[in-house]
Amino acid sequence: MTLDIATRVYDHGFRIDPIVRTLLDTDFYKFLMVQLIRQVAPSTRATFGLINRTRSVRLAEVIDERELRDQLDHARTIRFQKNELIWLAGNTFYGVRQIFSADFLDWLERFRLPDYRLERTADGQWELTFEGLWAETSMWEIPALAIVNELRARAAMKGMSRFELDVLYARAKAKVWAKIERIRALEAEVGTVPIAEFGTRRRHGFLWQRWCVEALKEGLGASFLGTSNVKLAMDSALEAIGTNAHELPMVYAALAKSDDELRAAPYRVLEDWARLYHGNLLVILPDTFGTTAFLRDAPDWAAQWKGVRPDSKEPIAAADEIIAWWKARGHDPRDKLIVLSDGMDIDSIEASARHLDGKCRFSFGWGTHLTNDFAGCAPAGSHPNLEAISLVCKVVAADGRPAVKLSDNPEKAMGPADEVARYTRVFGTQGFARMPVEV
Repeated sequence: MTLDIATRVYDHGFRIDPIVRTLLDTDFYKFLMVQLIRQVAPSTRATFGLINRTRSVRLAEVIDERELRDQLDHARTIRFQKNELIWLAGNTFYGVRQIFSADFLDWLERFRLPDYRLERTADGQWELTFEGLWAETSMWEIPALAIVNELRARAAMKGMSRFELDVLYARAKAKVWAKIERIRALEAEVGTVPIAEFGTRRRHGFLWQRWCVEALKEGLGASFLGTSNVKLAMDSALEAIGTNAHELPMVYAALAKSDDELRAAPYRVLEDWARLYHGNLLVILPDTFGTTAFLRDAPDWAAQWKGVRPDSKEPIAAADEIIAWWKARGHDPRDKLIVLSDGMDIDSIEASARHLDGKCRFSFGWGTHLTNDFAGCAPAGSHPNLEAISLVCKVVAADGRPAVKLSDNPEKAMGPADEVARYTRVFGTQGFARMPVEV
């Protein structure tokens, strides 16, 4: 039976209603990356930090400090349960059984989230950072984002009546289902439109994300590939979806001792990844320092990988550039996969599927515009704190050296100005285009 979310939101009266209740409530790529990190850089230290790119939203004026600390402290008390570790050990992921080593599972059994530092900034933001071993601080990214986003949503709903909450969720459900109906209509045009749910990091809340997953499963059937959320994958007998993220090339680059090592860092990541993972897990994330530069300098063996996930360029332009790269390297794009997941909404999914039909294999990672689309749903009119913002938790330093991301969109660039200038000199700016960042 589907949970009555409105009643659950209205009725809870606990001192703390935990947002994160299990360490499996994270994205699958975290486990893949941390297993690699423990093998290649077990002693590297890294600092992660919360970054609110929507500066107009002053989070420290919306989210109560005591509530935030309570949620963060609670997350630090959680341990992996035996049944969770058994599932990770025995399940098949991407067609591979026992993808996680016994050593890594033993480490998970002992793992707890490390400490954090929380301070209020002069411009009304929360400065939330995590310092320690890279393998440990990396595990904070997803729960930290889930906590901050859900506390913001709870603050917006505080004071709503049971009836108002019912209207809010009824309207949000209708929006999701209307999008699903548009995908089904699109499939009558172009055939299967594979969708994976990628909405954990900026979700409205865990219960709402679960409802969205159930709706996709019901509405899309075999076209629904699975979810990036490991807990939901386990509970719903779905595929856990995900490969790797920007933190790998960012740390490799931060540790580079010369410009030549810096230029080679994105490809060293791929070499290390391919020693551990194979087949459908060989999906390239090319945009950390610019997609055009990555493709231009990539060794020929990179084009043999299964697919590419562009993450900061306009999706159709990015896909066309990757298709041209495969052709120039002697590969048939129809045998390759493009995964589009950067802020995808129903309009961009429709346009991209129509454009790519027959040119390559494609799938979509559907995130914030699925699991946090409450714009216009509040019964008393629009509520700004029910609308999604661009909130990220990124690695900002490795072994005391600053981490940098250039991105294809300069609005997403991060790092000290002098280091950004150095990276720009090494990689160039070809293919960069400034675009608004919504999520």
